[in-house]
Amino acid sequence: MNVEAPNVHAEVPVLRDGARDGLTGNADNTPRAFAPEALRAGRLARVRAMMREGDLAAVVLFDPNNQRYATGSRNMFGYFLRNSTRYIYVPQDGPVILFEYPGSAHVSTHLETIAESRTSKVVWTQVNSRDHGAARPFAQEIADLVRTHGGGLTRVGLDRCTHIHALALQAEGLQVEDVAGRLLHARRLKTPEELACLQVSMAATEAAVHAVEQAIRPGVSETELFGTMYGEVIRQGGEMIETRLLNSGPRTNPWFNEAAERRVRPGELVCLDTDTIGCDGYYSDFSRTFFCGPGRPSGYQKSLYRMAWEQVQHNIAVMRPGMSYRELTELAWPIPERFYDRRYPSIVHGVGLHGETPLVAHKGDFDAYSSDGILEPGLVVSVESYIGEVDGAEGVKLEEEVVVTETGVELISRYPFDERLLERQV
Repeated sequence: MNVEAPNVHAEVPVLRDGARDGLTGNADNTPRAFAPEALRAGRLARVRAMMREGDLAAVVLFDPNNQRYATGSRNMFGYFLRNSTRYIYVPQDGPVILFEYPGSAHVSTHLETIAESRTSKVVWTQVNSRDHGAARPFAQEIADLVRTHGGGLTRVGLDRCTHIHALALQAEGLQVEDVAGRLLHARRLKTPEELACLQVSMAATEAAVHAVEQAIRPGVSETELFGTMYGEVIRQGGEMIETRLLNSGPRTNPWFNEAAERRVRPGELVCLDTDTIGCDGYYSDFSRTFFCGPGRPSGYQKSLYRMAWEQVQHNIAVMRPGMSYRELTELAWPIPERFYDRRYPSIVHGVGLHGETPLVAHKGDFDAYSSDGILEPGLVVSVESYIGEVDGAEGVKLEEEVVVTETGVELISRYPFDERLLERQV
């Protein structure tokens, strides 16, 4: 297999959202001059290209991931994942206007991508009478902007919105479209600056996984290990972990058990999936399974681990630019029948600011869960494996993050495998 891991210790810029002076750092924390404007400009250009293709006058962004992608603006991220209290108006041509949560505009107004800030007219935790009263002023203001900057176009894209606000926009004469999927499609190919961010985020997340591996011992609880990982993610400059997928022993089968108070016993497996929104808001997503000593792994444990490792390595090896998603399913590692019922839902899935498009399901699930497409240079994906059988004592979760290049595939994740379980010559 010809897979080369990029050198994340080379000069890789750390591009902090909202950096004001352009002085950032490398992966080894040595400072250097870098313009974070290049990151923001490249992403905004992708959004506007999508708008031109769809004849959209503007998009109104409520999803904080899309807000960050288009402008670099980030404010109370976790809060706005559930409360659509701020929105950003992005025209195909013209000024980008932030409609901000009251009193917090100063967090973003220094950004060159934000031309103007106004106070949000949409404030809701749940749909109530206040929201119905605010819908018309919200729609009137957006419609005025479209008439001013839309060049005669009246189509407006929304990525997330309640129906009352969509209806209010229609009442103002605008054509409203759901563009959540099209924005994800536009975000799928990463700019050079995004790839740098992904590498830095990965290096920090690998440090967190190392802290977990060092903390594994008989008697430690799953939640203690998860706390170790979360704490190190924050210490390294990351932001949050989307899931709590860290489990041990019998809780490793089936997969998707969340960290609990169970304490690890000698001779058991410990599985984790990082699912980390790390440095600069970029996702780091790889999985590892470790053995808790003392003693040595059983033959069954090593068999599970070897199959999971082979699945990941095989599927990376067959990937190449220009390959269709359906072709990947045809060439993917064949899961033995006894483990098929507990297969992971996807062969690969996209990675960016979070888990993104595409999701390439297994051959038997493809038509139900996936749409066809092409592996293109600049696409970053995580390659998945879970091996466990129904009524089996344990299971193994492994996963690598890779980028498709012009000539093949390169690893972004580089955390070592547990050689006690893999038993190969190194």
